[in-house]
Amino acid sequence: MVPKGHERGPTAAMTITRQTVANRIAAYLHHEITLAQLVDWAENAMMDGEFAEGELAALRAAVSRLGVADVRAFGLTWEDCEQLLERLGYRARVETVA
Repeated sequence: MVPKGHERGPTAAMTITRQTVANRIAAYLHHEITLAQLVDWAENAMMDGEFAEGELAALRAAVSRLGVADVRAFGLTWEDCEQLLERLGYRARVETVA
C-alpha cells in the first residue's frame, strides 16, 4: 500500500526510510502502482528525497536500482524485488487466496 501523501513522489522534506522503499516495492508487487510509477518515484527520490541517516548506502542502492527498472537491460523480476527487500531487512511472502 502506498502511504498517503506519497502517491506522486517525494518532496524535499520527505525522509526516505527502509519502510518507505519496502512499501513502494510492495505496492508494485500488489499491482497498486505500475512499473512506470515505481521508476518515476525512484527517480524523484534520488533527486529530491532525503535518505535516513545510517541507512544511506542501502537505501540509495535500492532506490537507484528501482530507478533503472524500466530499462530493458535491467528490468525488475520477482527475484530482484525479493533481494532488494532482504537487503532492507524485509522478506517477500506470496499468499494465495480464493
